Amino acid sequence: MGLEEYKRKRDFKQTPEPPPKLAKSGQRRFVVQKHRASRLHYDFRLEMDGVLKSWAVPKGPSLDPADKRLAMQVEDHPVSYFDFEGIIPAGNYGAGTVMVWDVGTWEPQGEVHEMRKGDLKFRLNGQKLKGDFALVHIKSRRPDSKGTEWLLIKHRDAYDQPGYDIDKYDYSALTKRSLKEIAGDEGSAAWESSRKASTRGGSGKNDWLADSIAKADAKTARKSGGAKTSSTAARTITAKAASAVPGRIKEASAGKSTAKRAAGQPARSAATSGAVKKNSTL
Repeated sequence: MGLEEYKRKRDFKQTPEPPPKLAKSGQRRFVVQKHRASRLHYDFRLEMDGVLKSWAVPKGPSLDPADKRLAMQVEDHPVSYFDFEGIIPAGNYGAGTVMVWDVGTWEPQGEVHEMRKGDLKFRLNGQKLKGDFALVHIKSRRPDSKGTEWLLIKHRDAYDQPGYDIDKYDYSALTKRSLKEIAGDEGSAAWESSRKASTRGGSGKNDWLADSIAKADAKTARKSGGAKTSSTAARTITAKAASAVPGRIKEASAGKSTAKRAAGQPARSAATSGAVKKNSTL
């Protein structure tokens, strides 16, 4: 499918999403992104042929074999979209909040190119999703169907969970934030990733996950540090202002007493002046 459709749908001067670029990485990673756009759904993506093959899953993936989740195939995404978590501004395609719900690796169970025949079997090793799954292409009875309908099915194995409730896992695999917390974080609106897809192998095969988490942690630390600095500065300014008030009141009171004596009026007693001073600082 390539990235032509991905590029056509987006104005990269307006959206924080990464630009289209084919990757040379031969890794097999997967990501599930929880996406509250016009409707809440989950985007299931498999790294394959230098892109992220993508499906929109309205109810999200399940570990219950009884659940056959509708998965609508959508345009391929660039591999750099893998760790995108943040806010797509209003007016852009897919506007809304995006969470990296799960990440991990996948292994084909059989030939990868079986996907072209409409039957892809694979094993996931993620933080939330594990075990054997299948994507099965189905023929829709809808007259306006574009032939993009698939079913995402969990196979029975050691990881299946009858009665699986996806709503119990509303937290980011990278930052541990909920979708609501990401939506309320204005800093999430900026796409800050310039990290290239890792092409390392061997002992470094999981460096991509460490890089993604480190990037998210650094972003949070920068924002926390800025808030702390602002708060400290505010407290310093307040303290200086407060310390200056009594001196100003004392000077004003002394000047007023001198003026009254010059006019022949008796000066107020120290107790009265103290009362005035006390009331002035409330």
